[in-house]
Parts: sequence; C-alpha cells; structure tokens
Amino acid sequence: MDTPSLRSKASQDTLFSLLQLDPTPMDAVNTDKDLPPLPEQTEASASTSTPPLKSSTTSSIGLSGSGHGPIYYLMRIQRYSSYTFTFFASLHLATTSIIPLVAQSVPASESYLLLAREIYQTPLSEPLLVALPIAAHVGSGIALRLLRRAHNLRRYYHYYDNSGGEKHPLPLHPRHPLDVDQQPAAPTLAQGWPVFSYIAGSGYVFTGILAAHVFMNRALPLLVEGDSANIGLAYVAHGFVRHRVVSWFAYALLLAAGCGHMVWGWAKWLGSAQAAGWALERPTGNLVFDRATRKRRRTRLVVINAVAAVVAGVWAAGGLGIVARGGETLGWVGKLYDGLFEKVPGF
Repeated sequence: MDTPSLRSKASQDTLFSLLQLDPTPMDAVNTDKDLPPLPEQTEASASTSTPPLKSSTTSSIGLSGSGHGPIYYLMRIQRYSSYTFTFFASLHLATTSIIPLVAQSVPASESYLLLAREIYQTPLSEPLLVALPIAAHVGSGIALRLLRRAHNLRRYYHYYDNSGGEKHPLPLHPRHPLDVDQQPAAPTLAQGWPVFSYIAGSGYVFTGILAAHVFMNRALPLLVEGDSANIGLAYVAHGFVRHRVVSWFAYALLLAAGCGHMVWGWAKWLGSAQAAGWALERPTGNLVFDRATRKRRRTRLVVINAVAAVVAGVWAAGGLGIVARGGETLGWVGKLYDGLFEKVPGF
C-alpha cells in the first residue's frame, strides 16, 4: 500500500487543469416576473406555521392559483394588446400610404379606404381592434410604471422622519454615512422611478399625437355631423392646404413617434431591444470580448433604427408625398371640411 504524499501538487500537473474563461454578459432582467418577497416578508412567513398568502392584488382578481403577480399580467396585457393594434396599423398603413403611393392619386385610393373601414370601423370591430387595445396598452404601461416604482421604494428606500414630521424616501445604503446631528436633504421626486427608455418616451408622445389624430378624423365629425361618412383621404388633403404648418408638423411627429415606438416595441418583444445596447454596459476588462460585444450591439441598434426609418419612410412617401399634396376639395364637401376645422379652437 502506497503511503500518501505530503507534497502538494500544482494544478498545472493535474489531469484536469484549471481553465480561464472569458466573462459572459448577464441576460437581460426578466421584467415579466414579480420581484421576490422582501426580507421582512420572508421572516414573517417563516415565523408562522400557516403557509404564506398570495399577493392580495392577484387574488382579488381571481388569479391567485397561478402563482403570478400583477406585473406578470400587466406585461401580458401590454404585449397582446400591441398585437391587435399592429393589425389595425398595418391595415391603415396600406390604405393611407401604400395604395395611394401605387395609385398616385387620392380619388383612386378612396374606395380602398372605405373598404377597409368595413373591417375596423364597425360597431363591434372598432372597440375590439382600436379603442380597447389602445386603452389596455396605455393603461397597463402606466400601471406597470407606478407598480415598479412602489416596489423600488419598498426595496431600496426607507422612510425617515424630519423635524416637521414629514416622511421622505432615503436610500438604504447611502454613499456617505449621515451625521446624527445633520438633517439629510430632501430626495428628488425621480427617486424610485424605473428607467425612462426611448420606448416609453416615444410611447407617451405617440399617445398624445394619436389622440389628436383620432379627434380630428373620427371624433370631431361624429360630434358635429353625426357620422364620418364624408371623411377620407380628401379630408386630410384639404387640411394640409388650409393648415399647412400644423398639419405637416403633426403628421411628421405622428410618423416619427409611432413608427419608432412600434418597431422598437416589437424589437423588445422579440428580445432584440435589450441586446441592441439601449442601456449602458460596463466593460469587462477583456478588450477582445468588449470590442465584439460593442460591435454586435451597434449592429443591432443600426438594424432596428433602419427598420423604423424604412417603415416611417414608406408611410411618409404615400401619406405626405401623395395624400398631403392632393389639393383642396371644392364645392359643398370642401365647405363641410372648413366647418369642421372652424370647430377646433386655434386651428
């Protein structure tokens, strides 16, 4: 029997030597899932013999058996509502841009727009394809932002009481310890809010300009005339003649914010937005790896922006290049359009 040796053996002499691996980036944070329970919630649940209860928000809507919280369902609402609105936007793109671009005429394109309205402007389809998806998408986005801020305040901030008895959020781990006799400065209102990305910013701009677009082309004729049967591409062209500056600015902003938001939103659903480098990345120290990562992210960033530019360019080619230059409408229909514009203050 061999006696064991007391000499240590270098790792390079072993059969399986240690290998140095290049660092790999962490996957993007899965925002679909709720945050794990707070430490005080874990201790409280461990000290009691009864099993922990589900989230009250989830159980209140009858979904407590699934194990998912409100963030999970709000993300699903936001995602699937965008699918429905994308169908409507694609149909609207075809009738207001692609067909006029092919026909090179506004009157020749009106019949296709009227035909498409039989799909998305009926008493049943308009709420299901347009109104409800927009309300669900915007509402779930705002609710997600408020809910995530509440989670951030609960996890990363506690509340201190100043001399006036008013409570303010304070970071749990400040960079410098606070003096006992020194009152801390009041934190800014931005503390706790999630990162305001380009997708969110363009979404809010798109919501505002889309509301104005719906009001001018759908709500205003219904309020004044009782229907919108006479509203079509000629109405839009007439508006560009009568109110050139406002119309060009509004439609340019609508296309830029709308196409950018929809393309970047789909890139987010497909998992390409996070990989495109829209958040800053810390270097790993490996020059080869960092250079390749930056190049890959830059390529995806260029591709996504190129797709958004192509979609906006196609929409502008037909909408601004053909419809906006269609000229004013004469006769009683033109007077009807002027009467509608006069109902808008400052227009």
